[in-house]
Amino acid sequence: MHRNVVSTTGITQVGYHEDSDVHGTLELEFENGHVYQFFNVPPKIYDDFIRARSRENYYDLQIRSRFPHARTC
Repeated sequence: MHRNVVSTTGITQVGYHEDSDVHGTLELEFENGHVYQFFNVPPKIYDDFIRARSRENYYDLQIRSRFPHARTC
């Protein structure tokens, strides 16, 4: 999955792949080099995350515990 570099504390790259009209896979790379994929993420959540004033807070409140995920690296 292609990831874009973001300027935010803690998260260095973000990727998103729409699996269907209803959900997709969000991929986040963190400063420590770990990469996680979050599954069944609606496009609106991804859009809101990218536009959030604080992506770290949005991640903590809206993504981290809400979606099934797996560490890939």
